[in-house]
This record gives sequence, structure tokens and C-alpha cells, in this order.
Amino acid sequence: MQSHILKTWFFHLTRHFIMGSISFIFLFPLLWMVLGGFKTNNEIWQQPYRLLPGNWHFTDVFNTARGIQFGPYIFNSLLVGIVGSAATILCAALFAYALVFVKGRFHHRLFWLVLVTYMLPSAVTYVPSYVLLARMNLLDSLTGLMFSNLASVFAVFFLRQSFLKMNYEYIEAAQMDGASHLAILRHVVYPMNKPAFITVGLLTFVQNYSSYMWPSIILSSREKLLVSQGLRQFFIQEGAYGMNWSEVMLGSTLTVIPILVIFALGQRWFTTGITEDSGLK
Repeated sequence: MQSHILKTWFFHLTRHFIMGSISFIFLFPLLWMVLGGFKTNNEIWQQPYRLLPGNWHFTDVFNTARGIQFGPYIFNSLLVGIVGSAATILCAALFAYALVFVKGRFHHRLFWLVLVTYMLPSAVTYVPSYVLLARMNLLDSLTGLMFSNLASVFAVFFLRQSFLKMNYEYIEAAQMDGASHLAILRHVVYPMNKPAFITVGLLTFVQNYSSYMWPSIILSSREKLLVSQGLRQFFIQEGAYGMNWSEVMLGSTLTVIPILVIFALGQRWFTTGITEDSGLK
């Protein structure tokens, strides 16, 4: 009996040690980046192997003397990430609901047609999207950026797969009670697919928050840049490529914090949505 307990204890200890070691390997770059924000440039270049800073040096990236203010970049990214993600989920939910519960003659073909567009490289859509935004006078605006991200094939596909698992009798019962399609979507479909909605919201938020290429094309005013373009401004300021690494490290840390907080708050729903819609439950 005692031998069995020792073997079990040794097995759990070994497993936790291996998992902890692997976790530290993946966590080390993030930890090095966070602590790098409190180092001087000399420490980063001359002692890169040293984890803790010798002298805790703080760089105020919110009031930098070089005219680059990081606060508006974070605000713009949060605005685009939150508002843009909410609008994208609404559009995707309406479309996925129509594909699943509003039976039509060509609804399956319509879904496959939309799915084919997901295989196109994103760069192919840049020119037509740019022309459309220019004609609508939405260039160099956060509204235009959010509007151009409304159509998400991934969100439609993910929500459709989740809706297909519902029992259609719930929809029929709500229709017999006189509920409209919007009421059914809000009071029946959404509560039963809440993990899927939160999962799509988290992934869409990360995509909109950290987007770089497309915002760099349509945004030109410095005060409207996202945090990804703001980091580039820190990197190339005064033509000193990579010379102000402490500011870059601290700016990168501040950029990651909102994503980590949101994932920590929605981790349970995110895990549930992934496992349910991938057939692992």
C-alpha cells in the first residue's frame, strides 16, 4: 500500500515538473519582455541572459519626450476591438441564424459560396475594400476600419456549426408562441450557444486589436493609429531602429495586458466553446 502511494506521488510530481518546465519555456519570452521594460538599453544588449534588471529603470511611454503618446493607441485598439467585435458577432449571428433556421432553396449553396471566400488570401480584398471605403468617405477613420471588418467568414462558420447542434423543436416552440426571429435569436439561440458567442468574440477581439497590415493601409493620421502601428512608431522613432528597446519592451507589455485580462475573464467560456464545437466534449 505504501509502495503504491509513493509511486502515485512520484508520478504526479514528475508530471507537474514536466508541465511546469514546458510552461516556463513558453512563458520565458513574455517574462523577459516584461522585465526588459525596466532595463536600460545597455543591459538589454550587453547582458541579454540576465533576467532581472540591475537598476530598475522606468520609461514613461505615455508621456514620451519624442512626441509619441502610447495612451491613444491603446484606446483606439480597445475601441476597435470591443465595438468592432460586437458588431461582427451581431452580423455573423444573424447570417448564421438565417442559414440554419430559415430554410430556403439555396441556403446550403449560399453557405458554401461564402465558405469559398475564406480560402482567398486577405491581401486580395485590400484593393476593392479600399475603393469602397474611399467612395463612402470612410478612409482614415476608425469607423471605416470597423465597417470593413464586419464580414467574418470564420465567425459565420463557427456559429453555424454551433447552431446546427441545437434541437429544432426549441425554435418551433418559440415560433408557435409568436416569437419573432430576433426574439428567438436573443432568448433561445444565444443562451444555448453562449460559449460559442464568447469564443468568437475573444478571437475576433484579438484579431481586431492586434491587426497591422489593413489598418496601416487605410489609417494615416497618427492620432488614429492602433497599438500595433504605435509599437512601430516607437521602433522607428528618430530613425533609431531598435535603439530604444526599453520603450519597445514596455510598450509591448502594455499591448499584451488587455488581451491577457480578457482571456483570463473568459477562459472558462472559451474552453467550453472550443471543446464543444470541436467534438471533444
